[in-house]
Amino acid sequence: MPDFKVVYEEFKVRSEELVGQIKALIHEGNIRRIIVKDEKGNTFMEIPLTLAAVGVIAAPVLAAVATMTALISNFTLGVERVKTTDGPVSDEPASKDMPDPPVDPN
Repeated sequence: MPDFKVVYEEFKVRSEELVGQIKALIHEGNIRRIIVKDEKGNTFMEIPLTLAAVGVIAAPVLAAVATMTALISNFTLGVERVKTTDGPVSDEPASKDMPDPPVDPN
């Protein structure tokens, strides 16, 4: 059974690219949450997947984002993605979880 791991990424976006980038992220489908921050790291908006998944609700959210872009020129987008893994979820490599195998003296 595949396990799920949440990965957080941040990247910088200019104001004229912000709405298009958020639309593209919403359509990806593996996004849990989108966080829009200003240049100083202040959070302006958090868009959870449940909100973004409903197209009727996504339109007013994107309109609000478009209005924000007039005030600030650079943004940071924080994105929580859900990735599937085949094994157990761990931050450490598998070799550190298990002891070294015994050495055969022959």
